[in-house]
Amino acid sequence: MEDSAKHVSSNTDPGIRTRNRTLHILQLFERRTLWTVEEIAAEMGVSISSAYRDVKELSNLGFLALSARSEYMLGPAFIRYDLLMRLGDPLLKAASEPMLALLSRTTQHAVALISRRFRDQVMCVHQVKGTDHPPSSTYERGVALPMFKGATSKAILAHLGDRALKQLYLNNEQAIRESVGLGGWKDFAKQMKAIREAGVACTDSEVAQGRVGIAAPVFWEGQVVAGVSLVFELKQFDEAGFATEVRRCAREISAALESVKGRGT
Repeated sequence: MEDSAKHVSSNTDPGIRTRNRTLHILQLFERRTLWTVEEIAAEMGVSISSAYRDVKELSNLGFLALSARSEYMLGPAFIRYDLLMRLGDPLLKAASEPMLALLSRTTQHAVALISRRFRDQVMCVHQVKGTDHPPSSTYERGVALPMFKGATSKAILAHLGDRALKQLYLNNEQAIRESVGLGGWKDFAKQMKAIREAGVACTDSEVAQGRVGIAAPVFWEGQVVAGVSLVFELKQFDEAGFATEVRRCAREISAALESVKGRGT
């Protein structure tokens, strides 16, 4: 096996040589779960020996682990850091009790979710399931959706600044048109304004068939940082009552976040 990689993969970012290669290696695992050193070298456009050194460093730190088939997977260090995030994330601390209360005030046939913006996506960071046969949900911690799909996404989107909102629209115009069936920027901006004025976003079967989502924005220091949502089946729909409670839950989480201001925790 030759210890060289003269031909850079067509998928390789031309700026990769000036970036942190180990970080780029970890980002490869967003595409699939197992990689050989040879495959990593080809994707990175570097020699196998260089890729091996990077992989060895990541393995020593616990960020990668070797499988029985000599392929690499994400390692146990991520489990450790996920625990530290759960213990230290102010959003999770602020949201846990209000989310339980939201289910108590609405229906235990539902799932309460809290999600934050991640790049041009919205990522679930915590979910609480009702105690009475809640609907199945694949939108668990770590799952990301496009920024313009689903009630939580739209509740966050609607409260972005005008410049950020328009830039996001321009970056994803074709996907937004296909997803939400709007004619252009003016229609999209009009929909976002209506959500902002209502204080909630509501979607029906947009993420999963037969599932209704109602979401409201969560603020911290005047900026939208997350969205809290209630997901349930259509037959349990009580738009006015549930929307009121989702807005209340979002206000409670926002107030709890403000109480940690300046603590550094």
